[in-house]
Amino acid sequence: MILAIDMGNSNIVVGGIDDQKTYFEERITTDDRKTSLEYAIMLKNILEIHNVNKNDIEGSIISSVVPPLNAPLSSAVKKITGRKPLLVGSGMKTGLNIKMDNPKTVGGDRIVAAVAAISMYEGPIIIIDMGTATTMEVVDRAGDYIGGVILPGVKVALNSLVSNTAQLPRINLDVPKRVIGKNTIECMRNGIMYGNAAILDGLIDRMEEEIGDKATLVATGGMARFITPLCRHEIEYVPDLLLRGLLILYRRNTPEA
Repeated sequence: MILAIDMGNSNIVVGGIDDQKTYFEERITTDDRKTSLEYAIMLKNILEIHNVNKNDIEGSIISSVVPPLNAPLSSAVKKITGRKPLLVGSGMKTGLNIKMDNPKTVGGDRIVAAVAAISMYEGPIIIIDMGTATTMEVVDRAGDYIGGVILPGVKVALNSLVSNTAQLPRINLDVPKRVIGKNTIECMRNGIMYGNAAILDGLIDRMEEEIGDKATLVATGGMARFITPLCRHEIEYVPDLLLRGLLILYRRNTPEA
């Protein structure tokens, strides 16, 4: 088993995974005020909850979009496992042909998601990751990463709406019963939920038109399981997509014993 960690702007996903299955997946809050010791304690607690001994962990890998926390989190992992983790970044063997203006600027999480998707599906593929930001990556029929889009995440949009209006309340993002709301809370919820679903549908249509082909549609991220069922396209939800990608990258960048 390896310890696979995906550090996003809001949450850090910690998972135990090997070639057979995902053993556990937990989320902790991303907080740049925490020290490496505090993160080490949190990681230790996660392993204990799932009855994982540090000797069961052969190694670890981190994908991060929060560079200031790379060192504290890496140190925390080393404290717990006794080994320095791999860090997804420039110079790592990805097996991915990135056709971007500057491939080095592509976020680690986007690379990890694409690597995982390519291992599971034939191109073209559109990969949707719904976290703090919503990202959509496009892999063409040849398996090349050709780009994508980045837009505000579901909760970011909702927080912006509430923060910049005087009379709109904070709401829970439950699944709407209908599109046309009958009160303020319903109107807000429906607008956010169906609005994001419509954004995904519209972007998928435009992307497929641009590449001239129908794509396999894959989604991951905390909000994907709520939004994608509202879409008109058939989108497969893969909750551990990033963990799978991290395992692949770990294998590609670790010498065989």
